[in-house]
Amino acid sequence: MASAAFEEIAEDFEFLDDWEDRYRHVIELGKAMEPLDDALKVPATKVHGCASQVWMVPDIHDGVFRFRGDSDAMIVRGLIAVLAALYNGLTLEEVLKVDALAELARLGLDQHLSAQRSNGLRAMVERIRKLAAEAAA
Repeated sequence: MASAAFEEIAEDFEFLDDWEDRYRHVIELGKAMEPLDDALKVPATKVHGCASQVWMVPDIHDGVFRFRGDSDAMIVRGLIAVLAALYNGLTLEEVLKVDALAELARLGLDQHLSAQRSNGLRAMVERIRKLAAEAAA
């Protein structure tokens, strides 16, 4: 189960043959994302387990999940944008059902990220699941 926004990214990736182009596309997605206000970059919103600085702020209304995020690393900002496309607009129950690693594997990200970046990506997914689970409880 993936959102229309994520399906659009997956389609874009099909047209980008080489990994350098895909990498650039992920970075462009991050650049297009609204930056997080510095006042929101606090310990409570920090994602632990990422090599770079990452912050995620949930925005949950009427059972619909959204989050905003930011990072000091361009590629990680892009990964946040990809995760936002995957999750934003889903219900809390749908968020918990998403197999993020399988969805991200469709983009080939699993094969091209360093072990450190992959661990950080998993930490971000776990944070999203935790936020949704807490809101659903």
